[in-house]
Amino acid sequence: MNGLSQEEIALLETSGKIAFEVAGQPITVDAADVEIISEDIPGWLVSNEGNLTVALEVELTDSLRQEGMARELVNRIQNLRKESGLEITDRIVVTVAPNRETDAAISSFGELIKTQVLANDILVADNNGTETEFDEFKLNINIQKA
Repeated sequence: MNGLSQEEIALLETSGKIAFEVAGQPITVDAADVEIISEDIPGWLVSNEGNLTVALEVELTDSLRQEGMARELVNRIQNLRKESGLEITDRIVVTVAPNRETDAAISSFGELIKTQVLANDILVADNNGTETEFDEFKLNINIQKA
């Protein structure tokens, strides 16, 4: 039974039985006689209910990490906009202090960030803006009305 392919297991589940030979003898196994257990694949989350199995890749890529950081930047910048009393329609210029993680996010997702926060430009440079806390670091973010 351990040697069955995915197709053979699917056939067993759908038809309720499977036939094969062992040492030249024909054998039929009913689905009620076996328990089919799925095992997690490293980097994947697998769940099944009845005949339905779903597998999700849960490993974070660099691109996903950068997109997540870009969304964190959007959140922090939007909070700074509110605290600064800017109108929701005001265009801004954003300056973010250098940091390896945020620099990569800005490089890859700068246009998304600018669109989300109504920024004419987003710069990476030292600044005297508000010290903003992220999970593992702090950096200054300065926003100015354009």
